[in-house]
Amino acid sequence: MTERVTLITGASAGIGTELARVFASKGHRVALVARRVDRLEALASEIKTAGGAAPIVIPCDLAQPDCGDRIAEALTASGVDVEYLVNNAGFGVFGRAIQRDRSDQLEIIAVNIRALTDLSLRFSDHLIRNRGGLLNVGSIAGFLPGPGMAVYYASKAYVLSFTEAMRAELAPHGVRVTVLCPGPVPSEFQARAGFRPGYDSSILNVSPADVAQQAYSGLMANKRAVLPGLGIKIVPFLLRLVPRSFVLGAVGRFQLRQR
Repeated sequence: MTERVTLITGASAGIGTELARVFASKGHRVALVARRVDRLEALASEIKTAGGAAPIVIPCDLAQPDCGDRIAEALTASGVDVEYLVNNAGFGVFGRAIQRDRSDQLEIIAVNIRALTDLSLRFSDHLIRNRGGLLNVGSIAGFLPGPGMAVYYASKAYVLSFTEAMRAELAPHGVRVTVLCPGPVPSEFQARAGFRPGYDSSILNVSPADVAQQAYSGLMANKRAVLPGLGIKIVPFLLRLVPRSFVLGAVGRFQLRQR
């Protein structure tokens, strides 16, 4: 039988690293994808030392259009099938869309949308064959319009919608499909985005390790969505009670203020 693996993108930091640790601790062999090979190799060594199966390390920049081909080739060369796919890689940039560099914002679309879609569709036959699962990492931002991070928020709205649709299509084949929608998480995301969260963000924080544990449990229980933390869970409910125009204004005031 072909060996099965869990493919995790964005595994070099934050939630991605913690997801790799959780899956490995549960007996899954993991295939790790990210740009920074040194971090991937360090994580792979850690997992092996802890008694996990030797991870497959795939250095790859998901912003590049051939990343899906390169990942598929590496998995074929290793003789493995994808049982679980975790599309975790993603980033955003803070600031007014019309003032930020256009190429940076198009790169958000390449990573957060194009690569996620490519891998979800490319390996769907693997997931069906192995009756596995798909975990796409969205954000609470996917429920909101996002002045100040317009492209990022829109990309996460896509992830939410796409994952729910894939859940409906893959359910008859016995494939679990879950979207993870965390709020602020202490990680390198904020530094790359270009802002420092204040107290109003920190009160919603859940650690990357806790997010990963909840995501794994949610996927295995075939939950439609995982929203880590009580504060985040109530956001979609509250959004039903207020006009969209009010939400737009509130998010704009929060995002566009000086930090």
